[in-house]
Amino acid sequence: MATGARPLRADAQRNRDRLLEVAVRAFSQVGPDATLDSIAKEAGVGIGTLYRHFPTREALIDAAYRNELARLCDAAAELVETLPPDEAIRTWMDRFVDYMTTKRGMSDALRAVIASGGNPFEESRQRLTAGITTVLKPGVEAGTVRADVEPGDILASLSGVSLAAGDPSQRDQAGRLLDLLMDGLRYRR
Repeated sequence: MATGARPLRADAQRNRDRLLEVAVRAFSQVGPDATLDSIAKEAGVGIGTLYRHFPTREALIDAAYRNELARLCDAAAELVETLPPDEAIRTWMDRFVDYMTTKRGMSDALRAVIASGGNPFEESRQRLTAGITTVLKPGVEAGTVRADVEPGDILASLSGVSLAAGDPSQRDQAGRLLDLLMDGLRYRR
């Protein structure tokens, strides 16, 4: 959403969303040298539209990263409403690994944001902890998920699993590790 008080028109919101989607892919694959012209072109907008939404390269990188974080964390509520507790947790874990893979791909671009004085990670830990807490709660309440596991410990475990997923040839291993983590979360009577 734009930083002003007024919500964006539907077409402007679509343009912004498309720019963020393309930017994530470009900065993940090409790095900080991805051109803003190529991002605008692939998004189907003019460079002026890109600059209206994101006045600097760093603003676009920061917004792209924060958008990915929001997508992951905001999905938690929807997952618990639509899936059984264990499936909601496991699906969120898969999405976390995807998020971390994207974040790792964008690392050079994110360093440029930090070098310019920005901090794209300032709310990451809090948002991620809230997300994992949201997906754990229904399982804990149902007695199918252990109540003694700290969300921060799960996030640390997921971060480790995401290292294996960074190499596409190890994606199957990452899935097995997530299954193992899920088994460790299940309450045993």
